[in-house]
Amino acid sequence: MIIGASSFASSLPELQKEVESIELYIPKLRLYRGNRLIKERVDELREFISTSSIHTSVHAPYYGDSPSYPEELNVDTAHMGRVQFRLIGESISLASEIGCSVVVVHPGKITGNRDESFTGMISNLRKLASVAEDCGIVLGLENKEGTDPTNLCCTAEEHIHAIKDVNSSFLKATFDIGHANLTCKGNALELRDFVRMLSSHVVHVHVHDNNGMNGERYCGDLHAPPGEGNIDFSVLKELHFDGVYNLEVFSIEGVRWGKRMLSSMQR
Repeated sequence: MIIGASSFASSLPELQKEVESIELYIPKLRLYRGNRLIKERVDELREFISTSSIHTSVHAPYYGDSPSYPEELNVDTAHMGRVQFRLIGESISLASEIGCSVVVVHPGKITGNRDESFTGMISNLRKLASVAEDCGIVLGLENKEGTDPTNLCCTAEEHIHAIKDVNSSFLKATFDIGHANLTCKGNALELRDFVRMLSSHVVHVHVHDNNGMNGERYCGDLHAPPGEGNIDFSVLKELHFDGVYNLEVFSIEGVRWGKRMLSSMQR
């Protein structure tokens, strides 16, 4: 197990002291002015990575409806145009340059007809998987929370369906246990079944907690530190996965708490 954390938890130098891997959360690394890369900021990031021994992954731009999410970086993989393909392509290229192996992408949003949205997502993911193959990068398609009815790929069945339809060894799964818990409505047995179904497709894991129910904030997707919700994280053992377990929490204290929990699972 490689314990990591998202860069939205703290600064890169501080995270480097705490974890073995950092997920570079592109939308909030201040690499863009509008939807254009700032060369100086990208160079600074490359310099930091090149002078450290930290393992990295990349979280590409996605569709975010939070007020804090930069609107210019919205990407809905079910409905992509030239700018959206460029944005994901830049994340893939950056990952290749700095030695990442995985780029996390979100599934699409349901706009109008559900089947048409799903078909559009598959077509776009095939194109992105081809770009990733050229760069030697694996895309990790993340499962989303079922508490938001506009999300695709909330259930394990649909997530696997999408991966199989794209049919590329360069598109696999990022398993997000917090999102799965919301889809399973906090039911531990259903969550265990979810984990078992998806396990053979997983290339990356997101770890955070919630109460398994919708709420006023982010459809219940609280991204709380482990222990603040109702998830029994021992279910992660069902994955039989020894790669990166990335703590997607909002503070360095949450990272430290989550690190202790994950470390205890290895004993």
